Amino acid sequence: MLRIKKLDIFILKSFCMLFMGTFFICLFIFMMQFLWRYVDEMVGKGLEMTVLAQFFFYSALSLVPASLPLAILLAALITFGNFGERFELLAMKAAGISLLKIMRPLIIFICFICLVSFYFQNVIGPQAQTKLWTLLLSMKQKSPEVDIPEGVFYDEIDGYNLYVKHKDRKTGMLYDVLIYNFEKGFENAQIIKADSGRLEMTADKQHLYLHLFSGEQFENLKSQNMNQRNVPYRREAFREKHAIIEFNSDFNMVDTGIMSSQSNSKDMKMLQAGIDSMTIQNDSVGRTYYKEAMSGTYNVTASLSKEDTIKVENARLGDYNVDSLFNVATLMQKQKIISTAVSRAESAGSDWSFKSYSISQTDTSLRRHMTSWHEKLTLSLACLIFFFIGAPLGGIIRKGGLGMPVVVSVLIFIVYYIINNTGYKMARDGKWIVWMGMWTSTAILAPLGAFLTYKSNNDSVVLNADAYINWFKKVIGIRSVRHMFRKEVIIHDPDYARLPGDLRALSADCRAYAEKKALKRVPNYFRLWMNETQDLEMEGINERMEGLIEEMSNTKSIPLLMALNNYPVIAVHAHVRPFHNYWLNLLCGVVFPVGLFFYFRIWAFRIRLNKDMERIIKTNEEVIKIIETDQNK
Repeated sequence: MLRIKKLDIFILKSFCMLFMGTFFICLFIFMMQFLWRYVDEMVGKGLEMTVLAQFFFYSALSLVPASLPLAILLAALITFGNFGERFELLAMKAAGISLLKIMRPLIIFICFICLVSFYFQNVIGPQAQTKLWTLLLSMKQKSPEVDIPEGVFYDEIDGYNLYVKHKDRKTGMLYDVLIYNFEKGFENAQIIKADSGRLEMTADKQHLYLHLFSGEQFENLKSQNMNQRNVPYRREAFREKHAIIEFNSDFNMVDTGIMSSQSNSKDMKMLQAGIDSMTIQNDSVGRTYYKEAMSGTYNVTASLSKEDTIKVENARLGDYNVDSLFNVATLMQKQKIISTAVSRAESAGSDWSFKSYSISQTDTSLRRHMTSWHEKLTLSLACLIFFFIGAPLGGIIRKGGLGMPVVVSVLIFIVYYIINNTGYKMARDGKWIVWMGMWTSTAILAPLGAFLTYKSNNDSVVLNADAYINWFKKVIGIRSVRHMFRKEVIIHDPDYARLPGDLRALSADCRAYAEKKALKRVPNYFRLWMNETQDLEMEGINERMEGLIEEMSNTKSIPLLMALNNYPVIAVHAHVRPFHNYWLNLLCGVVFPVGLFFYFRIWAFRIRLNKDMERIIKTNEEVIKIIETDQNK
């Protein structure tokens, strides 16, 4: 027990050190990706360090749940890759400790990380998201710093466009200044041209104080219109002029209540309450709209008087020819009927467009709340799933460090991100059921984690390309070719006196088998799936052939070795039913497309087996001749 306890401590220490490093690396990467999207909102606005520090802090808190799965995947890959590379994993398994027992302390630790991730998303995350998006909205509303460049027009001040040809950065003086004032409209622009000037901020940071020297001012006296060709204007020359421009450069925090209706600022309890209330609201509004439609828009008597309504309700539309009634009407009556119909249709269309927009907005908000509710669970569970993918995969790859594990983890995370993002968008847009879209990534990656854990625990071949190539060759019927070589050391020579008789007996059995099984004939589809007997005769023929080949491979005769390469490699079970279970074979035959595929495959293998029997007989004759020739020498 003491040894296992020390081993658990060693595994936890190895994993936790790597997990801390990978977590901060992943968090930094996600923060850079997030900040890159909003860098324009921060640059050039003179934000204080406290505001930027708050922005970085809240963005880091909100990105912790997204960073944990990738950090766990990368740490698990590196940890178990190091164990495999240093043969520590092999030593643990040699001591009788299975992979699941090795992973047991880490499974408990990852379950704790899942709870931490859920706590961040459900408690800390909503508060951080509220603060973060409040800061972003405040940054967007803050005016930029007044830093007028040289040689270009500066339009960051509302209603003004400034041009400065040269600027002295030491004294703050501006030279060859041109100002366009559009506060009264583009047609009534006020133009000021000055030789020099200075621009300063007032003490309350609410206005810009402009000092201009030696210039002229142009201004229209009337509004310009299309019929007036000559517009009077006023020209004013000045030696010194002062102007005040409204410019609020303070950072004003917006009210946090603006985020109260957003789904990312709520915990699961608030989300569920919002989902219930919006569902009830949609149902009640839908019923109300239905009653209004049936009593108003689609009611023929809605716009008629009481007497006309009684007449229309007592009349049957099928008793009248509506087209003939319209044709006998006068031109004025027809115009009135058509205009009334068009007016009612346009009114109904605009009314239902507004109602549809109202319903769609509520439905969109409802789906966003539902996706946020499911995301808190799926993102927490992703930590555990990524561990069950990374730990066994690291033991299989057996490569530590930041090379192969980083590449594999990034590829797996990209696949997860694509699947998860696709499901999220489909659920958000109403194209999929919400729970189906949000749990798609979990449903795909959880079986992968179980498969890798099972394979690694049983030391099965997973990433061996030869194993998959051989399996693929076996499925499509490609078989290997014999390569017999002369042995350097031969302990027992072949019994050349007995071998010709055994080969002739094998040829006779091959002829009898081919005639008995009628390999050239088309197999019966129904009898194929219902037959329970196994082809033990073919197994016996193959064992006898392989035994004779193994015995003759001890020969020193080169021609005999070359002849042995002509024997085929027989797939003894390919020409019979694909499964050993009777009911599984029967089900395969009932499912017609699957059964038809196996039927044609078995038929092809029966034809090939018949050719193999003929090839064995022909090769036996060649081998007998070689043996008899060598014995007569």
